[in-house]
Amino acid sequence: MSEEIKKFFSTYTDFVTKVTSKPSIELDDLKSSFENIQNDSPIKTPRLLTAALGLGSETGEFVEIVKKIFLQGKPPSEDNIFHMKRELGDIMWYWVTACAALDLDPYEVISENQEKLAARYGEKFEVTRSEVRKEGDL
Repeated sequence: MSEEIKKFFSTYTDFVTKVTSKPSIELDDLKSSFENIQNDSPIKTPRLLTAALGLGSETGEFVEIVKKIFLQGKPPSEDNIFHMKRELGDIMWYWVTACAALDLDPYEVISENQEKLAARYGEKFEVTRSEVRKEGDL
């Protein structure tokens, strides 16, 4: 590796460290963050962390199968559909874990999502409504 590339990565690594939060770098700060959240909010910290990490990883596994079908020639066979079904089940498990961590009723989460999307799109999807949203429409 050239010295120029090494210097670039060294400089960039220093920059990344400067713009990274303390709990992302220091274990004691991370522990304090966990304790503060656990003590000062209704969030169940371990469950939320489990849910977030699990959603990311299981969604990645689902996406990997879809990628291989559309981009790498993997057949959309019954076995691959079954594999996606299993991954969707895992995603659902972590999604419900997230709801429990936040003391949210899964039914209410789905209902609120439906209301939000109905207000945004009405009865039909339109790209402009997807890209240009009213204030407060998250």
